[in-house]
Order: sequence, then C-alpha cells, then structure tokens
Amino acid sequence: MLSNPGVNVNKTIVFGAMLLGLAGATVQAESVSEKTGLNSVLGVSPSTADFVKEAAISDLFEIQSSQLAKQQATGPVATFADQMIQDHTKTSNELKMLAQDPSVKVDVPLALDASHQKTLDSMKDAEGVNFIRTYANDQASGHKDAVSLFERYAKGGENAALKQWAARTLPALKHHLEMAEGLRNAGARHESENRGAMPGLKEPTGRSVYGK
Repeated sequence: MLSNPGVNVNKTIVFGAMLLGLAGATVQAESVSEKTGLNSVLGVSPSTADFVKEAAISDLFEIQSSQLAKQQATGPVATFADQMIQDHTKTSNELKMLAQDPSVKVDVPLALDASHQKTLDSMKDAEGVNFIRTYANDQASGHKDAVSLFERYAKGGENAALKQWAARTLPALKHHLEMAEGLRNAGARHESENRGAMPGLKEPTGRSVYGK
C-alpha cells in the first residue's frame, strides 16, 4: 500500500519545527546560565552576544553608580569614583567600536537591565554611611563578576578581536577589584571602630590604571 505523501511532508515540517524550538531553547538557556552566574561557576566561556551585553551593562553600571558616589562622597571614595568613570567610559567606547565589526553582529545595550537598575535605584535611596557601604559592596561584587566574565571570554571566546580586547582589559579590571575590596574593607573597619574619618583607599592616586 502506498504511503500518503502529505503525511510524510507534515511529519517533516513538525520535526523541523521541533528542532528549531530546541535550538532556540538552547540559545536561551546559555543566556540564562550566563545571567544567573552558572557559567561563571562552571568556568564556561560566554557567547559573544552574552559577553558584549554583560560587559556593556557592567560599564554602564560602574559609570552611573560612580556618578552617584561623586554626589555624596569626598576624599578616597570620590577619587575612586572618578577613576571608575574615566576607565569605564574608555572601555565602553572601545566595546562600541569593536561591536560595529560585521564579525560581531551584536547590538550594544544603551541602558541598564532590570537587576542593575534596581540596584542603582536602591543606591539612590541610601545616604551617608549606608550609601558608602552599598557603593563599596556593589563595586567589589560587580568587579568580581567582570573579572570572571573577561577571563572566561579571553580564554575561550568566539571572536578573535574581542578575545584580545578582553585579555588586554583584564589587568585593569583586576586592579579595580583590588581597589574596590580595599574600599569595602576600609569601610567595614571604620564602622567597627567608629572612627571619625573614612580610611584611605589603597593607591588613591586618581590616575587612570590605563596610564592616561
């Protein structure tokens, strides 16, 4: 008995749709695993799309949170904030240039995602010591995430130019992390000892770690 060709065609269409659906689910799962930090825990290299998105949002958050810090802080905290604005503006501009290459084909986010915006909004509601504590903690955790992101892409990223840029930028991010942890630890000591002045930040030179 002859098989119905229409049935075979329909089966082929359905099977193809299932494959496309699975492929889409895989792409989404990779993005979610990067966003939730699972890739970082497992040491998995981010996709180019995830790397560009996360790096751009990280820069935006560092710039905007540090602009808030300049409004509320003086001394070493303000010095640190100035350096974050300067350095992350530089990396933000570099990333935008790299993303224009046809081999990248990724749109660079121009606004914070929901989670970073929520964190920034909570900073706006904080004042005095509470603001400094929140800012220092966010800077330390944010730069820890950034170091992981850049390390993993520099090791196994898909795009050669972005891999080189990630590797070249990584030492500066590690230095930022060291400074942010110093700021956070100094703030914790200040609170525990209840002394008057905010302790100094490690290497508060105000000079860009990029040397310019």
